[in-house]
Amino acid sequence: MSEWQKKSPLEWQTYVNKEVKVTAAEKHEYKGWVLTIDPVSANVALVKLMEDGKVCVSVILGHAVQKVEIVNEGDDETKEQLAHLFMPEESKAYGHEELEKRKNSLKTWLETNHIPVTEQGESQRTLCVAGVLTIDPPYGPEDCSSSNEIILSRVQSLIQGHLATQ
Repeated sequence: MSEWQKKSPLEWQTYVNKEVKVTAAEKHEYKGWVLTIDPVSANVALVKLMEDGKVCVSVILGHAVQKVEIVNEGDDETKEQLAHLFMPEESKAYGHEELEKRKNSLKTWLETNHIPVTEQGESQRTLCVAGVLTIDPPYGPEDCSSSNEIILSRVQSLIQGHLATQ
């Protein structure tokens, strides 16, 4: 097991949103911004931001990683760009403040109607209803997910009604 694989998830977290140079097996070198690191396999997902606005994603397998050097600390703009890479187009149309407003409005409305709701996730962006349904940004009926189809259908129609009144 390599030194890289022996690190803890908290140690790996310090590399996220930073530009790094990864030396892998057979002296292959990769350079890019760390999007995420899988805590089970230690695989590193690197993103290269191209000049033409395109992105190139590479995954370096954890067992092949020999050395990781931080080349550049990410600024707020880069962190924001990385955070929005895989976000659906509809949610990109909303700014951070607008999404926060939509989330708070829906949460308040659900609480007013005696529906238990909490915020969850690292950045508290996901609403969790009664522990069995989640609502992700931009907080519309299509952003709900649950394994219980009856609850899913009812909450989706409630949200549809709430959005119609706004």
